[in-house]
Amino acid sequence: MAKANPHILITGGSGLIGRRLTDLLLSKGYSVSHLNRKPGRDKRVKNFTWDVARGLIDEQCIDGIDIIVHLAGAGIADKKWTTGRKKEIIDSRTESIRLIYKLMKDRPNKVNSFISATAIGYYGDRGDELLTEESAPGEGFMPECCIAWEKAVDEGKALGLRILKLRTGIVLDKRGGALLQMARPVKLFVGAGFGSGRQWVSWIHWEDAADMYLAAIENINLAGVYNMVAPAPVTNRQLMKAIAKQLNRPLWFFNVPSFVFKLLIGEMSIMVLGSANVSAQKILDDGFKFKYPELQSALRQIYG
Repeated sequence: MAKANPHILITGGSGLIGRRLTDLLLSKGYSVSHLNRKPGRDKRVKNFTWDVARGLIDEQCIDGIDIIVHLAGAGIADKKWTTGRKKEIIDSRTESIRLIYKLMKDRPNKVNSFISATAIGYYGDRGDELLTEESAPGEGFMPECCIAWEKAVDEGKALGLRILKLRTGIVLDKRGGALLQMARPVKLFVGAGFGSGRQWVSWIHWEDAADMYLAAIENINLAGVYNMVAPAPVTNRQLMKAIAKQLNRPLWFFNVPSFVFKLLIGEMSIMVLGSANVSAQKILDDGFKFKYPELQSALRQIYG
């Protein structure tokens, strides 16, 4: 008798990557459950709810689960980074993890792996420096958030779990996220680079991101930290130019000055002005094959 595929619990399963990953897993014959803040609408999966701030979780969410994929967390760029918002962003990631681990300690389960998103924000603004998984964290709020995030994930080692952390770059998906925001002014014929335009943008096509989670689920030898980025990062100006070309729109010859972003969104401007030249070599060395390693082919598929 063939061995059944593992049962996967996805936290934040209704999010952009969560929906894409759910589609992929179901197409491969996996059983999937979601753990969200609100009741799920996807009738193809089992839906459970939790309230991290109140420490409440449906205890049955881990019953029969083999692997947890943790994608939940408050949107990084949804609101300005006030002191309260920063705490909310960090707590939504770290305390949610601890809530799951506490449940695992209190309730019999067969979970063997915990696979978590983190972010290349771990590295901060690093100019042209080539960043690998061994690089030191940067300075500022995003590195602070990612350090706390990954530390919370690592607490699962005490439970005997296989731990895998995927430091995610800019996920390109026209359904939402950064690409939707960047493409909007281009479509309106007012597209331009940001700041100097020379800052590095480490990106990944949504399909490769979903495939990397699938690889993390299926390859039990993968553990530790991996960068979730394509092998060919580009500058901000190159990215905006490629988007404009794919949408058959012009790009202004000048860039939007840095002070405009700093004036409008303050400290959060580092999200568009910071530079992170992140390496994908480690996941390549472990045999992962990118479907869209180059930006032009990725955008062509997305908008084609």
